[in-house]
Amino acid sequence: MKNVPLDAIDHVERVVLPIGTDYPPGHVLDWHEHRRAQFLYGATGVMVVDTSAGTWTVPPERAVLIPAATRHRVRMLGVSTRSLYIEPDAVPWWPATCTVVDVPPLLRELLMSAVEFEADYSLSGREGCIAALLLHEIAERTPLPFHVAIPPSSDLAKLCREYLAAPDLGITNAVWAGRTAQSERAFTRRFRAETGDSPAVWRARARLLAAVPLLRTATVTEAAGRLGYASPAAFTTAFTRAFGLPPSRFSASGQGTRPSRAGLA
Repeated sequence: MKNVPLDAIDHVERVVLPIGTDYPPGHVLDWHEHRRAQFLYGATGVMVVDTSAGTWTVPPERAVLIPAATRHRVRMLGVSTRSLYIEPDAVPWWPATCTVVDVPPLLRELLMSAVEFEADYSLSGREGCIAALLLHEIAERTPLPFHVAIPPSSDLAKLCREYLAAPDLGITNAVWAGRTAQSERAFTRRFRAETGDSPAVWRARARLLAAVPLLRTATVTEAAGRLGYASPAAFTTAFTRAFGLPPSRFSASGQGTRPSRAGLA
């Protein structure tokens, strides 16, 4: 099914409903939730998924698992998606929070085939077997670290979302502490308690996540400069340490090369 609203077919008695959708550049699916769990694969482009608990950046040819009834927002950057909407009872192993995963060739081809199905596809024969195999393949996926936590406190969450929208190397712990009328020590302790990271570590990771959409159109050198790194080499080292892959794999010139499984372990 292509460009079909989920609401139009959610009633169909199928455990897995595959839908392919094309989005205009910069399109935002505003805050919403689904009754079903969602496997959201970006066949092209970059997706940024927000929930109250965090932000997940989904590089090209990766996917995000979204739990059922999770309120979320998705920003589409040149994206064509292949989604599976899955009855929650059929996937008791589904993660409790959004999770970015790799999409190997077999899973990708199964998704491409599935979105050609009718909503009431036959459960016997080829189509039913593909739907069942999709669930087995998804269950084998390993989480990838393309996310940052968002603090539950509204004032800290505001600081974090503003930083994600416009990473600024000039922001320090002292600046953030001043905005919350706390001492730097008290602010740092509170931030770590709510996110699991120090503010400086959190900002460094957020800057690296911001590089993923930048690399759609910018070179590694340009992305390093725009994000305030001293050199492309410093940026490449930090990016590779955080995500297990060099930024060149996500640049416009490098997106045709899929990463090895060893690099994602």
